[in-house]
Amino acid sequence: MPMRLAIVGRPNVGKSTLFNRLAGRKLAIVDDQPGVTRDRRYGTGRIGDLDLELIDTAGFEDVTDDSLESRMRQQTELAIAEADVALFVIDARDGVTPMDEVFAEILRKHDKPVIVAANKAESKASDVGVMEAFGLGLGEPVAISAEHGEGMADLFQALLAVQPDDDEEAAEEADKPIRIAIVGRPNAGKSTLVNKLIGEDRLLTGPEAGITRDAISVDWTWDGQAIRLVDTAGLRRKAKVQENLEKLSTHDSIRAITFAEIVILVMDATHPFEIQDLQIADLVEREGRGLVFCLAKWDLVADQGATLKYLIEEAGRLLPQLRGSPVIALSAETGRHLDRLMPAVIKVHKDWSTKVKTRDLNDWLHMAIERHPPPAVGGRRVRPKYMAQTKARPPTFVLFASRADQLPDHYRRYLINSLRESFDMPGVPMRLTVKSNKNPYAEGEDKGGPKPRSQAPVFAPKIGKKAAAPKGVAATRAGITAAAMAAELDAPAAKAKPKPKVKPKTKLASVGKPKIGAGPTPKGRKAKLMRPGVKPKRASRPPPSRKSGR
Repeated sequence: MPMRLAIVGRPNVGKSTLFNRLAGRKLAIVDDQPGVTRDRRYGTGRIGDLDLELIDTAGFEDVTDDSLESRMRQQTELAIAEADVALFVIDARDGVTPMDEVFAEILRKHDKPVIVAANKAESKASDVGVMEAFGLGLGEPVAISAEHGEGMADLFQALLAVQPDDDEEAAEEADKPIRIAIVGRPNAGKSTLVNKLIGEDRLLTGPEAGITRDAISVDWTWDGQAIRLVDTAGLRRKAKVQENLEKLSTHDSIRAITFAEIVILVMDATHPFEIQDLQIADLVEREGRGLVFCLAKWDLVADQGATLKYLIEEAGRLLPQLRGSPVIALSAETGRHLDRLMPAVIKVHKDWSTKVKTRDLNDWLHMAIERHPPPAVGGRRVRPKYMAQTKARPPTFVLFASRADQLPDHYRRYLINSLRESFDMPGVPMRLTVKSNKNPYAEGEDKGGPKPRSQAPVFAPKIGKKAAAPKGVAATRAGITAAAMAAELDAPAAKAKPKPKVKPKTKLASVGKPKIGAGPTPKGRKAKLMRPGVKPKRASRPPPSRKSGR
């Protein structure tokens, strides 16, 4: 069982810094301004092999009136009463102050083990303050530096010496607590609501705006269910947040929304649904958390029935993405209608964790398509095929359809609203992703698809029967690329190499080549007479003979 350790001391001695050091992360807001922490803040930590349940408290002020400081002192005394060990932190550079002596006297009356931690002891100038701590009468002080992590080994040994017996360890609960963040504008009644729910004055309340600065978690059990309530600081408009401390409080509240499961948005019933309320609700929806609207200070409203009906309609009109979220009107001051809040929270948490069967989901998809078919984009209709739920918290679905990138946003919203209506999940944020299976033949470039004609490799024509151009890998290895060969084929004839001139064959070639050994080729008249179809001319008459007597 972890040791419950309360870190106490006067303001601005480094209690929240030590709380963050032991927790291992920055949970508490730290600033040079004294009095930053006002409520008790819980967290888990570890030093060595020792598990710790840490309680950060406000700076101790010696006042007993009705002021804010007096209420902060009461919170510190309650933390000491419920802790196993009190870690009393002093500033070693300032030494022991009169306020430290008053607080040491109060610690002795509680009869709890006390460890004095002299913080900010990283320099030699703090040695005097460490020696003065012996005079408090609470044992040997431990010199540490929470900012730089010095002295943690000595603090571990001091905690081991006062560790309580763990004979009876509490059994861990099987069910994890439901994390509920309570957010809203300043002075809306968030801390008052938490105190009324748990039945004790756990958080500081009052007419002053901005009392809560840290996100304070409170463990609680409602109807056998473990609940962890997280009270946050009021969220104002970003333009109005000027101080560095308020910026830290705002970041802490936003982080509480991120790690919560259900968010209760507390609004003043006299002027609800202002711009800041709508922005907070939109942030909760974008983070995927369940949302419950809480109208506090309902006892100040005159016509309650008509006003509630109007505000429910206004919530659906101003926040259509959260239409159906429950709107609970109550008065945390008087406790009226307070019993309606937690059943609504449990219902939203159940819907937020819903897992729909795939068969029921596809039956619904078929019905939704028949009732309202998808539109045709570019002359072709988007065709949903299959749907499944990938996870819950929040419910996330994936829809497989043809031409998924062409599905309009208004049809996507129609599917989400129909899902909420059909499966009774009003106001629950949903995520719908539309995907399509890739067609390997769509662009012709994927593996196995037909290639376009313009991209087909072009090779040179065959040259004779034996000399054929190489193909495929052989063509690449031979240094012949498709582009180079295509360029050669398309080149003009003027750039081609001139063919060697061949002497024209003789006319005798048509008759036939002379036989080997037949002698020289006939020329002149003999060659002419050898042509087919050529007849020799008649011989001319001989001249008259002298014997004829003519």
